[in-house]
Order: sequence, then structure tokens, then C-alpha cells
Amino acid sequence: MNIDWRFDNSYARLPHTFFVEMTLNPVQEPKLVILNKELAKELSLNSEALQTTEGIQELAGNKEPLGSRPLAQAYAGHQFGHFNMLGDGRAILLGEHLAADNKRVDIQLKGAGRTPFSRGGDGRAALGPMLREYIISEAMHALGIPTTRSLAVVTTGEMIMREEPLQGAILTRVASSHLRVGTFQYARRWGTGAELKDLADYAIQRHFPTLQNENMRYLKLLEGVIETQAQLIAKWQLVGFIHGVMNTDNMAISGETIDYGPCAFMDQYDPQTVFSSIDRQGRYAYQNQPNMALWNLARLAESLLPLIHQDSEQAIQIAEQALQQFSKLYEVNWLAGMRLKLGLMTEESQDIALIDELLQWMQTNEADYTNTFRAFTLGEFENSALYEQETFKQWHKKWQERLQQQPQPLELVQQTMRQHNPAIIPRNHRVEEALHAAAQGNLQPFQQLLKVLTQPFSYTTEQEMYAILPPASSCQYRTFCGT
Repeated sequence: MNIDWRFDNSYARLPHTFFVEMTLNPVQEPKLVILNKELAKELSLNSEALQTTEGIQELAGNKEPLGSRPLAQAYAGHQFGHFNMLGDGRAILLGEHLAADNKRVDIQLKGAGRTPFSRGGDGRAALGPMLREYIISEAMHALGIPTTRSLAVVTTGEMIMREEPLQGAILTRVASSHLRVGTFQYARRWGTGAELKDLADYAIQRHFPTLQNENMRYLKLLEGVIETQAQLIAKWQLVGFIHGVMNTDNMAISGETIDYGPCAFMDQYDPQTVFSSIDRQGRYAYQNQPNMALWNLARLAESLLPLIHQDSEQAIQIAEQALQQFSKLYEVNWLAGMRLKLGLMTEESQDIALIDELLQWMQTNEADYTNTFRAFTLGEFENSALYEQETFKQWHKKWQERLQQQPQPLELVQQTMRQHNPAIIPRNHRVEEALHAAAQGNLQPFQQLLKVLTQPFSYTTEQEMYAILPPASSCQYRTFCGT
């Protein structure tokens, strides 16, 4: 039974500076935990074949798929501001698969064992973090946020040692590519000028093909990445998503969200929210994400300077002008999204003040971010003392008056709000409950949570229990790197 892989490995045709060819690292006893049949269908893959013994062997890295060319990519990155040589330390790129519509995607095994970039690590991953990336990435996709996807998780039949023995697992990740800001930093620092140009031309061909014949195509590459990142970060902010580790090696040129390590969704609205256990200074707090995206983009610009203009001073001036557009683009995208969340179908000068007043009220009263907009969408305010406050009533009156200024009927306004305010997000406590049960061999809570998360705008009665907030706790929720 054929899986129907169609590999065409263009990245492997780049100079060998950018990768190391790999021999796969077999595992003892692979077992399929979960398969994303919907994604398999989108990729024109035979999901039945993927569930066979041979299919599972390929998902576990025990057998090379026909036409694949396994490799580990080289890249660098600023990690919490500190520059390091990195690379795929526990991931192996099998190759690029072409779906029936010729859409090209990377097929990567995460947790596939040691590579030359492992830096002393074992190259393996645990079941919990791999299931975590699976469920969060699929939830992000359902929310309409560009993201890598998860095709499958398999256990390895081996235990890995962290603070305690954990069940080993491998995630099959699907991405438009794994080109990162850190890939360009690596090329600028350790590659030749010709190799940097090869990489930039490859990125243009793969992600911005209309630029291939442009005279200033490398500047336009930078501008294209700036635009996609402005759109992406605005979408993060609009749903309260906190990435947690926005290092330059975790910013994809494609504009997809990548690497779901210490990420989480904000419950109560607090711009200073941080989840990562190692982000003690709040570098990657919710409120800092737009600025950190710009910081990362500046590192990309630095890497591209020799290609932007042969005169270094002029190159810097040109790049700085391009970078100045990020904040404007981000604000345009964020404001447009926030208007839709509030049902504002037209643009009025008082909208920014109205939105800022709401966010300030939410912060002062520790209101839940998602459930506040959910209440607006449903028009249900009677169940909470929060909405009995005079400050809220005053704001609500302003909002209603603003809605009356636009010609769109109430039915269209409500429909728009339903399409932009999720009824459900991956609540941290629910994700942890599902992962704990999965570690004990019970996948039902995980599968049930995944089911409701893939339809976040449906507002079903089934979702209501998942909108309930966790009990109050003196312990702040923390996530950890290492996924």
C-alpha cells in the first residue's frame, strides 16, 4: 500500500554549508498515537497506508520514505538576545513533499535523534511536549493563524531521561519551509557572499516567487517578510497567544508560527503576561511581542545588507526605511482585527480610544480576555458582577452608540463577531489535563479537546465547559522549553 509521497528536495540542492545529510536513528518499538487524517488528505497522502506497519516505521524514522533525502539544517540565532550557532539538534528534515496541487511542504521528524548540531543532547523528545505541539498548532490553524501543522505523533518504545524518565515520542511536522531569520544569520556569519545570495534567491523562489525578476528583489524580500510578520503578530495579539521564546531561530521567513515550546494562551488580560519559566525578565511578554518581532526583523536586515546595496551606508539607510514600516503595518492589522472583534464594520476616529478604554478596564478588573469578547458576541452580561460596574456600563453605552453609527444590520454585525471571536481557546489547564491523561494511556480527553478546538467559532453547547476558567491558584502557570 503506497503512502503516495512525492518528494522533491530543493533545499538539498543548496550549498552543503546549509545542511548535513543524515542517516536516520531507528527506535525500538514505534507505535502510532495520533494521525491527522484531515491534513493527510490535504497533502494527498494515503492515511490508511500511514497507519500500516511500514507507514509507522517511516513516521518513526526507522525507514526512509521513497524519494526522501534526510538532512539536518544549519542555522544560528539570538536566544534571549545572545547569539549562538545552532541547527537542527533533534529534528531531521525528510524532504519536501508535493501535494496534488503542487503545494510544497517540508516533512520533518522532531525528536528523531542526535545530529551534528545536538550540542550534547540526546536528540529525543517526550510524548507530552510532542502532543502539546500537535494540539496547539492544530488549534492555531483552526483559528486562522499561519502555523506549522502536525501530521502524526508516534511513541518510540524508549524512555528518555529528563528530570525523570519520560516516554519517548516523535512528531511529524509539516511546514511551508523551515527557513528562519537564523538561517540568514548563519549564512552572513559563516557563509560566503555567494552562499548568502543562493539562500536569498532560494527564499524568494519558494515564498515570494513574484519577486524573482525584480531589480531590488532582496530589499523586497525583506519587505515581504516584514509584512507577513506584521500580519502574524497581530493575529497572535488578537487571540491572546504568547509564543514564549521569540528567538531569531524561531521566526520563520514564511510567516508561519513555528516551535511551540513554552507557549500558552492568556486567560485574564494582562499585557505583562509571561509563561516561559526561563523568561525571568519578561523579554517575550505579551506586550513585547510586536517589538521583539521588529528586533528579529532587524537581525534579518543586517544579514541581507550586502545584497541590498553594495555601499554599506546606503544599504543600512534602505534597510532602516523598510523596517520603519513594520509598526505601521502591525497597527493597521491589529486595529482592523480589533474592530472586527467588536463588530465595527466602518472606520471612525474614536475607535482607538474606545478599544483602549476596554482593554484598560479588562486589565484593571483582571477580566478574562477570550471570555470577555465571547460575552460581547453572545450579548450575555448578566452572569458576572464585572458587567454591573458603572465603568463597564459607561463603556458599553459608548460601544452601542458607535454600532448605531454604521449602516450594517445587527445580524451582520453579530455574524462578523462570531467569525472573529473564538468561543474556545486551548486553555492551559485543559491542555495539561489532556496531556496528563495521555501520559497515563488515556487519549480520550486529548481527542475530545482537539475536536472542540478545531471548531473554535462554532459556539456549540459542547464547547461551553471548555470556556470555564480554571480555579484560582496562588501558583502562576509556567511552561518550559525543550519541546
